[in-house]
Amino acid sequence: MQYQIQPLKEFLVRPALPAPLGRLLEIGYNLIWSWDHTLRALFRRLDPVLWKECNHNPIELLGRITQEKLNRAAADPRFLLLYKRACERHDSYLHASIPSDTTPRIAYFSMEYGLLDCMQIYSGGLGILSGDHLKAASDGDFALTGVGLLYQRGYLQQYLNPDGWQQERMPLNDFYTLPIRPCVDERGTEVVVSVQLPTGELFIKVWQIAAGRVTLYLLDTNIPQNHMPENQASEHREITDQLYGGDIHKRIRQEIVLGIGGLRALKKLGVQPTVHHMNEGHSAFLAIERIRVLMSEHGLSFEQALEVTRAGNVFTTHTSVPAGIDLFDSSLVYDYFQAYCREANFPFEKFLALGRKNLEDIGERFSMAVLALKTSSLRNAVSVLHRAVSQEMFQDLWPKLPVEEVPITSVTNGVHAPSWINGDLSALYDQYLQPDWRERLEDGQMWELVHEIPAEELWEMHRKRKRRLVAFVRERAMAAAVRRKASTGEQRRLSEVLDPDVFTIGFARRFATYKRATLLFHDVERLKRILNNSRMPVQIVIAGKAHPKDQPGKTLIHDIVALSRDPDISKRLVFVEDYGIQVARELVQGVDLWLNNPRRGEEACGTSGMKASMNGVLSLSVLDGWFDEAFELSGGWAIGDRAPYSEDQDDLHASSIYSTLEYEILPLFYQNQDADEDIPTEWVRRMKTCIANLTPRFGCGRMLAEYMSELYQPAHNAWLKVSTNNFEEARQKTIWDSRVHQAWNSVRFLEVGEGTADQVLNGAPVPVRALVELAGLSPSDVRVEAVVGAIGVNGRLENTFTLPLVPGEARGTAVLYSNEFTAQPTGRVGYSVRISPNHFENPLTRPCNTVLKWVSD
Repeated sequence: MQYQIQPLKEFLVRPALPAPLGRLLEIGYNLIWSWDHTLRALFRRLDPVLWKECNHNPIELLGRITQEKLNRAAADPRFLLLYKRACERHDSYLHASIPSDTTPRIAYFSMEYGLLDCMQIYSGGLGILSGDHLKAASDGDFALTGVGLLYQRGYLQQYLNPDGWQQERMPLNDFYTLPIRPCVDERGTEVVVSVQLPTGELFIKVWQIAAGRVTLYLLDTNIPQNHMPENQASEHREITDQLYGGDIHKRIRQEIVLGIGGLRALKKLGVQPTVHHMNEGHSAFLAIERIRVLMSEHGLSFEQALEVTRAGNVFTTHTSVPAGIDLFDSSLVYDYFQAYCREANFPFEKFLALGRKNLEDIGERFSMAVLALKTSSLRNAVSVLHRAVSQEMFQDLWPKLPVEEVPITSVTNGVHAPSWINGDLSALYDQYLQPDWRERLEDGQMWELVHEIPAEELWEMHRKRKRRLVAFVRERAMAAAVRRKASTGEQRRLSEVLDPDVFTIGFARRFATYKRATLLFHDVERLKRILNNSRMPVQIVIAGKAHPKDQPGKTLIHDIVALSRDPDISKRLVFVEDYGIQVARELVQGVDLWLNNPRRGEEACGTSGMKASMNGVLSLSVLDGWFDEAFELSGGWAIGDRAPYSEDQDDLHASSIYSTLEYEILPLFYQNQDADEDIPTEWVRRMKTCIANLTPRFGCGRMLAEYMSELYQPAHNAWLKVSTNNFEEARQKTIWDSRVHQAWNSVRFLEVGEGTADQVLNGAPVPVRALVELAGLSPSDVRVEAVVGAIGVNGRLENTFTLPLVPGEARGTAVLYSNEFTAQPTGRVGYSVRISPNHFENPLTRPCNTVLKWVSD
């Protein structure tokens, strides 16, 4: 065994920057440069080759660049002018307003963040969205703080073996060469918090990343304080070792660190959020920690603390199928939380019930999504279609409530436009849009100016990006071939793959089977004819990773790579290894058509097509996720219709892709190819339509504005309301709950209806009345509603709306509730009546397991 030398003394060496360039490190440590072309150019100009070698990491660049080159830049008036402008842009951006007391202070918890390609702490779409969320919050000057985990190995780096099978590397992240720093207190001591595990106390170091005006705190357990007996030391230090790796014990420990450790880190740092946003259920343990703190510090009961914590919690679900939800056996949860509950002075059974749908099923596993839903007052899906999917998936939590009333709203995801719009297109916008277009990304009227960009200039910009993409793919494919010692013939083929003048399709995403990555290859012979059409040739660029344990996903990649080696199409089909932010950026900015063909209803939103659209790339997509909302505005094409997915659709959808390419898309793209101007005018018109319509609608600025108006501000207001006067409202609410609970079995409908005629004229008023026995409750204690709608062919109400009935005449302990609605449209119409406790103002904040009685019960 090789002898390991331990350092006697450790210190950090910083680059010796010349005085005229003294702020380079400061600029490098704030991620504004990652979305500001001027700031990024500053580092690239220092040493373009080294910038690329460092994977666009300014901290590593400044640590490796020679002193000679730094001194030369410091003496170059051209570089000094660029440096001066960069400092001015940096300072101007960071000039922020001071949040007022009415401004929500948001803590945003996510398991992964896709901010930089050189910082592998993300795996896919969830992480990219989280990163874009922080950037947009910074642009909008939101008082938002991010919380996540700092992974030593991050997520996999993908490479292919000679047979085309995915292999994984797990490179170590060297945090001291990344734009991230340890948090320190006022004495300069590193901030460390701890949580208790069955294996002992776990210490957690806190790091910080500056993303513009927003700070992201990341938690790290691989620290010397976690010294334990030899057989357990690695367990604690390796908790934040890898994203989505390890067994179920590692997963629950990671989620304890994120939820409980994250909340303790914020408290130690003096951050006091009014809103806690759980981005997916991974961080849901923060709710139980908030309950513990409220009980300990304010003397609240468990029920009172739950009421308080719900007020300020927001939960976003990104899952379309139950298999995507973290579930833990109750015995495992007991091992990790029985001591926690005992010390917090509440029964473990109460905690366990928060993670179960069916409280009577003792075998049901503990669900992190259910925990998040039960402990949040506001919940959202990530597209309109995903809202309907989520309402159906979680309907069990609101028994007897119609699925369309399940209180889950939707905020369709968006992407951070400055991070994804290419520099050449931005330069065009500087010429033809308003001077302040970067500050008006959601201004739809301003984006209409895109139509004034000359077609020749927009088309030449696109051709330039495609030439860049071809060069990028060739270089990357060649480098991969050399690493795996491919034959000379294989290397020669890859050096010539793709043609910048040929119509190019892009497909890049996580290789989960529901995304149907091989649908395009359903009929290989027909595809070959399309690719090799002499007048209208086609080429395909594909990228994506499969989870290390996802063998079906790996098989899809292998099949595509094998087909790419077919001599008939070997220059027309290429798989790009190690999909990440840089690969995604090159593809969405350089291809002609973005292909997206998941099973409808299983893609919660999807954002890669949004990024492509903002660069003028048209889409050919299933009407799922975001594209279900965008299709009619996009200038692109749909695969299939809005019918729910069934297995026989695979054949139909594959045929639709081929036919749409052959008869619509390719003739449009190759229009005027023999003419002098060689510009497909109709295609460019569609590009402009795509950019103008979709950029303002699917940007993160619009998304954050909706989060603020629909979720953050209401949650903030609810928190302020419930926390006043030492949480008196929550204390009174539990007393009210007890009184209603005692009377509820005796509450019932005595009479309903007014004997409405069997036929009513369109537009006529229809009265609804219900006499309700309140069993001693006051009329304001209950909510009596009529649910009105058309009667479908199955005899049930459809397309319903809710009509509140107003209390009136008292008859002993009973009260008459009444209202009326207008009969329209024509056809069979009906109504039913229900009653529930009146303990929520907004139907979207209706708690889980709210009791509900219908007149038919």
